[in-house]
Amino acid sequence: MELYKTNQLKIYNSLSKSKEIFKPVVEGNVGMYVCGPTVYSNVHLGNVRTFMSFDLVFRYLKQLGYKVRYVRNITDAGHLENDADEGEDRIAKKARLEKIEPMEVVQRYTVDFHETLQKINNLPPSIEPTATGHIVEQIEIIKDI
Repeated sequence: MELYKTNQLKIYNSLSKSKEIFKPVVEGNVGMYVCGPTVYSNVHLGNVRTFMSFDLVFRYLKQLGYKVRYVRNITDAGHLENDADEGEDRIAKKARLEKIEPMEVVQRYTVDFHETLQKINNLPPSIEPTATGHIVEQIEIIKDI
């Protein structure tokens, strides 16, 4: 059932400072991107809050009858310790401290992330790409900037 045709969803637009009727670019289809975790430690409530919030949005859009492509990435490399372009990669640091390979860190904490979200009944995304799986594309985008 396509409830979105009879029920208008309104979303606050911070630019116009008003609620506006939600109109996807392609009628009936919604693309939703959520920045996922950097997998170097166990998730905590502060991390999980984001995913719980967007799980509600995902479920609501589906309930309204939209076809939703929900993309949530896994950052599995290249996350420095501070916002400056300096410091050690958090995954590399964790691997060094635990005396394991960086991808073992990634695997362990990705599994933990998925298990935690499953325990709180979060739906999985449609697609879950990794940062390392798209380095070539990221380099091409940066060249254009």
